[in-house]
Amino acid sequence: MIPVNKGGAALMLKFLKKLFVYEEPSSSDIEMGYEFLEGLEESMEWGEKYGAGKGLKNDLKEQKDNKKDRSGQDEQAGSECRADMNDRESKHPKILIPKPAGKATVRKSRKQKGNSKAEKTETRDSGKEDYEEHSRKVSKSLTENLDYLRKVFHVPKNQDVVIREFNVAHKIPACVVFIDGMVETTIITQFTLPQLMDINPFRGFEGGCALDFIEKNVLPVHQVERMSNFREIIPEILSGLTIILIDGCDECLAMESRGFETRTISAPVTETVVHGSQEGFTENMRTNITLVRRIIKNENLVTEFITVSKANNGRAALLYIEGLTNPRIVKEVKRRIESINVKYISGSGMLEQLIEDKSFMIFPQVISTERPDRVASFLMDGKAVLICEGTPFALAMPITFFDLYHTSEESNVRWQYGTFMRLVRLIGMLLAALLPGMYTALILFHQEMIPTSLLSSIVVSRAAVPFPTIVELLLMEFSFELIREGGIRVPGVTGNTLGIIGALILGQAAVQAGLVSPILIIIVAVSGLGSFAIPNYSLSLGIRIIRFFLIFFGCIGGFYGISAGVTILFAMALSMKSFGVPFFTPVAPYASHNTDTIIRAPIYEQKYKPDYLNAGDENQMGDEPRGWKAEVKQEEQ
Repeated sequence: MIPVNKGGAALMLKFLKKLFVYEEPSSSDIEMGYEFLEGLEESMEWGEKYGAGKGLKNDLKEQKDNKKDRSGQDEQAGSECRADMNDRESKHPKILIPKPAGKATVRKSRKQKGNSKAEKTETRDSGKEDYEEHSRKVSKSLTENLDYLRKVFHVPKNQDVVIREFNVAHKIPACVVFIDGMVETTIITQFTLPQLMDINPFRGFEGGCALDFIEKNVLPVHQVERMSNFREIIPEILSGLTIILIDGCDECLAMESRGFETRTISAPVTETVVHGSQEGFTENMRTNITLVRRIIKNENLVTEFITVSKANNGRAALLYIEGLTNPRIVKEVKRRIESINVKYISGSGMLEQLIEDKSFMIFPQVISTERPDRVASFLMDGKAVLICEGTPFALAMPITFFDLYHTSEESNVRWQYGTFMRLVRLIGMLLAALLPGMYTALILFHQEMIPTSLLSSIVVSRAAVPFPTIVELLLMEFSFELIREGGIRVPGVTGNTLGIIGALILGQAAVQAGLVSPILIIIVAVSGLGSFAIPNYSLSLGIRIIRFFLIFFGCIGGFYGISAGVTILFAMALSMKSFGVPFFTPVAPYASHNTDTIIRAPIYEQKYKPDYLNAGDENQMGDEPRGWKAEVKQEEQ
């Protein structure tokens, strides 16, 4: 707060008049908690309320009324202030006062608010200008087009944008534009420039725009597209295509020439299987689409490319089977993606969060997979799939809870084996979520339910432990999560070694030190193994969070608290939808389906596609999937 008295006010007006009396405060002053009083009367009231002696009110009156004689320092300061006030007769002096602490970062002066609105309007106008600028058409003048491209790509400051000028058939000025490092240079140096600069291929050319003649008779490149708008051309250049501009033509040729280095196809890292394909997606979207098409050799498999981010021009490929996938699902996916207004999206993880129905739910509503065979299975069921640039994962939608703990391996083994693996996974999921909470409830509230021999051993093992049960459990759970996270972040084989050895040494040392009981080590280890058995990474993280949620409820109310927590979780899950499909379909609500949710029937009995998808063709197979079996029966009869 600024101290104000008679002498202090005069001194302040003398030395700080430009900052405090007449000039607007800087943005830093406002952020620090100062604001202008809007008029002279407000300044008077404030001075009367907080001033000492005559206060600021008397000072202001003396500055306004006594315009002639003053003595000493007050007269000199007042005369200087009056001279400035006469120069600015239309303005009243304004006093900069400290704001209340609670309003320091909230309140703004009226002028400051107006400035912020003006800044928003200016930003909006500049964005509109950029949009209009990028919507510019290709000019017939090659010089104008080159000047515009140099301006957009900041050439020559930007040194990886190559603009190669030459003459078509030694006569017509032209150029090629590409990004160095993102193209296969042999396509340009061996199959583009030599053909365009040679006279012989143009012997039949009769004049005019050479674009059509070049496209049909000169270029031996497999994929060429004509474009006329820089809004389409610039993203193609940034994606690795080569643009050919020719003087006298109001269009250009976008030539396929991508050739940047990519990671080779390798086995999936997060979804390993014993029986099944050992190929996983890479960070190259084109390669991933090819991996899917190698499995689904169907002419109805459609691939649509959609731009998902504004600044980095990131693209995603929408895959679906025409005539099989419900058109409403495709329309909804495209609507959500096209309405995204985000400048930067790095990959499928960010896109998943932007298109899911309820982002505050603990369960995922879009399934992520790095296996091409599983993507093919989703497509053949009637789902839609998104493949993004830069990440080795594909997104499939809509999904249900049962899709999250199924794996592709179950289709490649006999139905008994597949059912057994699903049951093991489901039990592991329940143990991971419920076991620590149930242990807390038994120890704190329901000791009578524990057998006497087990209870006595628990009491003996906990005799030397100085912490309450809940503190002991949370300490071990946090330590286990820390070891798991550290094992993931440490590179290579060292991470796995750290996880195993760290858990063994930490557990043994904690028991010997008397910090935890041996039975708690078993509880935490079993629940951790259960979470490892969950095949979907997002679902596994959700179950790990639910574990702490149920520990809290078990600590508060025992089994009644756990029941309340489970009820809340089921109520939330039952209210979820994935692109219009309820999360627990086909169980709740019930829909007709194959025996393939928990118990898996033989593969020849999986005759129908999921009913909740409303696929164009509901049949998965014919009436007699094993025709030879029917022939054998006829022969026996």
